[in-house]
Amino acid sequence: MGVNEIDRLIQVLSKLPGLGPRSARRASLHLIKNREAILKPLALAMEAVAENIQTCSTCGNLDAADPCSICTNSKRDGNIICVVEEVADLWALERSATYNGSYHVLGGVLSPLDGIGPDDLMLDGLLARAKVGSVVEVILATSATVDGKTTAHYITGLLVNCAVNVTALAHGIPVGGELDYLDDGTLSAAMKERRGI
Repeated sequence: MGVNEIDRLIQVLSKLPGLGPRSARRASLHLIKNREAILKPLALAMEAVAENIQTCSTCGNLDAADPCSICTNSKRDGNIICVVEEVADLWALERSATYNGSYHVLGGVLSPLDGIGPDDLMLDGLLARAKVGSVVEVILATSATVDGKTTAHYITGLLVNCAVNVTALAHGIPVGGELDYLDDGTLSAAMKERRGI
């Protein structure tokens, strides 16, 4: 591997969250030193993900199938929809193993300062799903940030004419907290103690 290839690897790795140029250099060196044990399997795994993973047209999750394995799982309660901001939040709730319903990934939050409005989120699909007669509850699991709370309030207004109970996560979610960074116990308590809005 020549210098140009190493520089390119460092540049690509430095674009990952939490990795700056120095961390990317260290990670690149580690990968190169362990090319048989780590680098080659990583390259194969990344190629497989690039070719096979797609966005679920029902909930917005990432999976090898569309609809995803959560949406097609007959053991899950399709009468409840948990609304999350991003796929990372869905995965965090799945790790907690306290929720057995369906999900809806918004793809972000309302943020006027960043130019993100209702048309930039997956709200139409959520409304269509909430209007189905079998759905009885929509859990708003947005982050406890200003934008997350604004988004939850906006969605509550959209769901006013739907025959669903709108709830939100309760205790354990700190103000300003993001779901992906919370531990499983905190997420579990928040899901069990959800409340009406």
